[in-house]
Amino acid sequence: MTENQVKISSRNFEVPEAYRLKVALEQGAYQGLQKAITMAPDDITAEVRKSKLRGHGGAGFPAGVKWGFVPKDTDKPKYLCVNGDESEPGTCKDRLILEKDPHLLLEGIAITCFAIGIHTAYVYIRGEYHYPTKILNQAIREAREAGYLGKNILGSGFDLEVYTHPGAGMYICGEETGLIESLEGKKGWPRIKPPFPALIGVFDCPTVVNNIETLSYVPSIIMNGAEWFQGLGTPNSGGTMLFSVSGHVNKPGVYELPVGTPLRKVIYEAAGGVRGGKELKGVIPGGSSAPILKPEEIDVPMDFDSMMGIGTMLGSAGIIVLDQDTKMVDVLFWMTRFYSHESCGQCTPCREGTAWLFKIASRIREGRGRVGDLDLMLELCRFIEGRTVCPLGAAAAMPTRAMVKKFRGEFEAAIPKSKATAA
Repeated sequence: MTENQVKISSRNFEVPEAYRLKVALEQGAYQGLQKAITMAPDDITAEVRKSKLRGHGGAGFPAGVKWGFVPKDTDKPKYLCVNGDESEPGTCKDRLILEKDPHLLLEGIAITCFAIGIHTAYVYIRGEYHYPTKILNQAIREAREAGYLGKNILGSGFDLEVYTHPGAGMYICGEETGLIESLEGKKGWPRIKPPFPALIGVFDCPTVVNNIETLSYVPSIIMNGAEWFQGLGTPNSGGTMLFSVSGHVNKPGVYELPVGTPLRKVIYEAAGGVRGGKELKGVIPGGSSAPILKPEEIDVPMDFDSMMGIGTMLGSAGIIVLDQDTKMVDVLFWMTRFYSHESCGQCTPCREGTAWLFKIASRIREGRGRVGDLDLMLELCRFIEGRTVCPLGAAAAMPTRAMVKKFRGEFEAAIPKSKATAA
């Protein structure tokens, strides 16, 4: 990142002890909240909508539009569920916000709740994130004692309580309705939609579900205005984004860059290029569920629309770089193993299909592949995708299809030609 690029969600990552309220206040924490409580709630929502802030948890849905779905005339309480499950392989950005700048998240939560009329927020955190949860709980205590949370926030008459809730170690609880089910103490099975959480969410009440990173941009939007934020990104996706870069690069890490930054630039400038001077073989651009790209496809802007346009996803912006020595047979094995293990079992196409994909990938890797296996995998992908309650089935099918099609020769070379075609 060059010096003139704007840092928003990561601006305090290098500030020592920025997780403490005293230090956070020195860096400008809660100024956006102070401004927000002087505004009309509808004006806050309108500003976020104009900013083109989109969800950074994977789906990319416009945040302000989602807020607007919550009914204003309901007698039921409203809730905010903050998605901090972060279990997409290749993604590690929300953890840094929790550890390095939790007050930025809490400020975003408070502004969001004030705008929508919410008085209770739950931060659903990945169960393995013990240390980040400890840091956030400490920040909540500090913020409540200082009047930024709790009763009569900053003398505004607005009350808000924020609670943390540890996840149960299930990938599927990153899906918003699976998260809600888990939060209610039930098995984390996603719900059939509609109804959507904005109408019937946690405890059957109107609920907004937003990702940690998404909410971390809200204070800056309120302080600097929607036009400023939108101007940092693309016409349809405003602001910046945290890119988690892992795999075979010289400088793996999390980099905040404008939405729309070319993928090549993220890899070769921010992350220092492929390690050891080796050739690039492939890039998974948005977490393991995103279809892989070949080297000739990386001159593409990292925004939701552009990535969709070339047949993949921006997702959670978890970029996994694979060099020339990578065996795609191994990558497919580990990927199908993960999704087979994480399928909740609710839907037959996903439960059976992901297990079948893993079985085939395993035997190919072990040298026991059959001549018809690749076509069988492609057929399985077709019968899984679009036929399940939640996107987990598609998260397994889409990258499998892309990997088999784009590196078919490598897979064919791993299958003994003497084997007869069999299902």
